[in-house]
Amino acid sequence: MSFWYNIGRWWRSHANLRTLYLLLLGQTVSFVLAMASFTSSLVSSLGVDAPLTQSSFNYLALALVYGSILLCRRQKLQISWYWYLLLGLVDVQGNYLVNKAYQYSSITSVTLLDCWTVAWVIALTWFFLRTRYSLWQLLGAAICVLGLGLVLLSDAGVGGGGGSRPILGDFLVIAGTIFFALSNVGEVSESCGSKYESHQEFQFR
Repeated sequence: MSFWYNIGRWWRSHANLRTLYLLLLGQTVSFVLAMASFTSSLVSSLGVDAPLTQSSFNYLALALVYGSILLCRRQKLQISWYWYLLLGLVDVQGNYLVNKAYQYSSITSVTLLDCWTVAWVIALTWFFLRTRYSLWQLLGAAICVLGLGLVLLSDAGVGGGGGSRPILGDFLVIAGTIFFALSNVGEVSESCGSKYESHQEFQFR
């Protein structure tokens, strides 16, 4: 009873329009990602081999929206232009591999194994950004990785996976998540570095 009482008290103290807006926004993003996965799987099942073209609309939309905002606000780039180019190439490669995986593995396996990005991000931030995680965070990540390993076993034939060549598709997804993790960690490290340099410049002045 105390558990539900604490939940209700937390909800009454934190529930506001901003919280509801963030929850709605998160669910909207989840729905869009689910539709993107379904569309990619449907296109692959129809025999269309165009993994790079499937992501072209996403990049075009990002360029139009954020490029227009950047031009309207007349903002300067926070980091050097070649870092944007490098991170863009890494992200494109990740999307290419994941979309390619739909031709060989099932949508369930691809969607679940896409969560490997979290594990790679933890490893990369641990070694390169010196981020330290608690024991509970590492335990939760280990449980997720264990579950993803069971997906690999299922696709290997223990439980019967879907797709024409599920193991190849699974490894393509895992390779794609490495590129996603590199892109995410690169964005965070470069933005933090630019903020630190701006702060140092402000102190110097």
